[in-house]
Amino acid sequence: MKLTLKGALAGAVAIIVTTGAAFAQDVTLRCQHFISPKGSVPAFFITPWAEKIEKDSGGRIKVEIYPAMQLGGKPPALYDQIRDGVIDCGWAIPAYTPGRFPEAEAFELPFMTSMSGEASSKAAWDYTAKYMGERFGDIHLMAVHVHGPGVVHKKGPAVKTLADFDGLKLRGPSRQANKLLEKLGATPIGMPVPAFPEALSKGVVDGGVIPWEIVPPLKVQELADSHSQVGGDRALYNTYFIWGMNKDTYAGLPDDLKAVIDANSGLETSGWAGAAMDKGDDIGEKITIETGNEVYTMDDAMVAELKVIGEELTNAWIEEVTSKGLDGQAMVDDARALVAKYSD
Repeated sequence: MKLTLKGALAGAVAIIVTTGAAFAQDVTLRCQHFISPKGSVPAFFITPWAEKIEKDSGGRIKVEIYPAMQLGGKPPALYDQIRDGVIDCGWAIPAYTPGRFPEAEAFELPFMTSMSGEASSKAAWDYTAKYMGERFGDIHLMAVHVHGPGVVHKKGPAVKTLADFDGLKLRGPSRQANKLLEKLGATPIGMPVPAFPEALSKGVVDGGVIPWEIVPPLKVQELADSHSQVGGDRALYNTYFIWGMNKDTYAGLPDDLKAVIDANSGLETSGWAGAAMDKGDDIGEKITIETGNEVYTMDDAMVAELKVIGEELTNAWIEEVTSKGLDGQAMVDDARALVAKYSD
């Protein structure tokens, strides 16, 4: 059979088109988190981030978001799911595996962070770059962040004095938050945040500490009667989060798609995640006030007492991590300086 010039050209074009399609093949990222899609980080950060990735990649990257652990597992397993490639990317809380990421606890100490999640998240990114590069070496870290000020939510009257903590069973998110609650006379009960509403409704706990932003998605305003927050310029406690990708998934991307991920990672992206928390705080506090629940802001005298206790816990943490070979004092000093840099 003779091959005409026209046929040869058509075949060559077909080969080029097919080969080009193979090189421009779409990538699908399966990303998981542990709360409702109505939560502030999913709504104001994760979903917009996914949409931006898809747009910036010209549609070559597709991001599938699976809320509330739809791909299986429990919230404490999220980091390992990212590391092991069970998911391509995810939102995780290192504190859900106590002792594994000790450096991160500096940002969970009492009165460490400012009242701005955005500012403190930028501080957390710089801190992480200095102290935790090796700790997170088994994943590709895209952002870290913290939330806004934590609030005490409970059944019954608001916490207005230190004595009001005595005997309360309170849900806590982390080792450091639990130490603070215990020091205040409460009985801390650690649990991931999705378990808090059921525990509160069944009386397993009298209340707990969470930021305003997660109150409406968990319907805590319908389960609690009162909400106590600190005044001033520093938060009672905080929780440190990561937004990470599987290392092999990232490594397998072509350079131009790696550049898309890189452009949507780092300092500003961390600030974006923190700002999502701030936006959620405004919404959550407004909704709670509209329910008619008691919302109390602790006075200066009580905050001063809390800060004394917080400093004791901070010094104890410095001593603890220093005994394990870390420079606790330097980490606290740097964390405070970075928070001040971005907040004050």
